[in-house]
Amino acid sequence: MQKSGDVTDYASSFCSYLLTEKRVLQNTYLAYKRDIEQFYQFLKNKRLSVQNCKLEHLKNFLKWLKTNGLAAKSLSRKITSLKLFYSFLNKRHNVENFADSLIFPKVEQTLPNYLSEQEIQQLLLTADKDISLKGQRNKVMIYLLYATGMRVSELVNLTFDQIHFDTGFINLIGKGNKERSIPLPKNIFKLLRHYQENIYPKLLSKEMLISHKLINYVFVSTQNNAVKPISRQMFWMALKKVLVKASIFKNISPHSLRHSLATHLLKNGADVRSLQLILGHENLSTVQIYTHLEDPQVRKIYDKKHPRA
Repeated sequence: MQKSGDVTDYASSFCSYLLTEKRVLQNTYLAYKRDIEQFYQFLKNKRLSVQNCKLEHLKNFLKWLKTNGLAAKSLSRKITSLKLFYSFLNKRHNVENFADSLIFPKVEQTLPNYLSEQEIQQLLLTADKDISLKGQRNKVMIYLLYATGMRVSELVNLTFDQIHFDTGFINLIGKGNKERSIPLPKNIFKLLRHYQENIYPKLLSKEMLISHKLINYVFVSTQNNAVKPISRQMFWMALKKVLVKASIFKNISPHSLRHSLATHLLKNGADVRSLQLILGHENLSTVQIYTHLEDPQVRKIYDKKHPRA
């Protein structure tokens, strides 16, 4: 039976809620968990409990974080964690939700790193040159990441069941277990079909193919005769190698290819709402940062398309 005011039990209950009801991604879950554990440590040091923690205590916690050098963006995430935690406690355990009054700090928007269309072309041409089995696997991953703008977590967990060769769409499962369908260019489907029929079977032994059949991950790695979906870190290392070979020395991550697609679509006339649907962002405001990336081009599109321009 849960002890009244025992924050560790509240935290455990909250973590279960994140996994079973909110069904957040693993990295999101771990971030929330770390934030609440840090908050618990603060309460413990101040000899407070969740139930007797008032708004002033929450503000003191945030002030303490800021004093210890936490940036505004990270502070905003802590506030998000507190708001979600206390909203949960209010609904499930009748704990007063003082976190609802917390105000997010003003976060200076920084433009994400991205590649120009010429650099993307250079990257893809370089990836084409590696004809090894793993090189061809990595090439398909890079092509697919840029073609869809999917998150790297969506890429490494992709299964063949999500690829619909008959309709020309790929189904993605994003944050909060929300699904979205994205049309793929014919050349990407051709690349995927070639990979499925000619590359994928050679990456695995016959025994591995049989045992892996039920899991069905598209991009795999093998260790000690065990088949696993390729890790984010492994793909990141592979991408870095291709970037170096392509003589691209920007600070680029897999997520940068998502930013690159968004920038290029906007530059070529896509509207922000369409961009939101493709990227799978819940809030339109999250997408609007891209409107600052190509101001001259946006002005050109506006002048060309607006009926009163």
